[in-house]
Amino acid sequence: MEAAFGRRLAGFTILMEISSNETIKQAVMAGLGTGFLSAHAVDLELRVKTLVALDVQGFPFLRNWHIVQRYGKRLPPVAVAFKDFLVEEGATLIKRRPPG
Repeated sequence: MEAAFGRRLAGFTILMEISSNETIKQAVMAGLGTGFLSAHAVDLELRVKTLVALDVQGFPFLRNWHIVQRYGKRLPPVAVAFKDFLVEEGATLIKRRPPG
């Protein structure tokens, strides 16, 4: 959130910080406030309308994803296939979702 909101975050009253996506979703559904999550984390909830995305100026906030592996570690074939899939197809899987 700090990267997305910058200095504007000072105008918010943060009552709790939760590291679990599922716990954040449940807290929002229980009416405890709003949350800040990846569109992928709330895909199902947005489709079945148990959560809604707010239309916030400057959002969606796009992030870079990185693929890392241990130096000198030889990956098994399934990991190589997954890495190749992410490099070749990953960008097309990330969609900008309209609010709501």
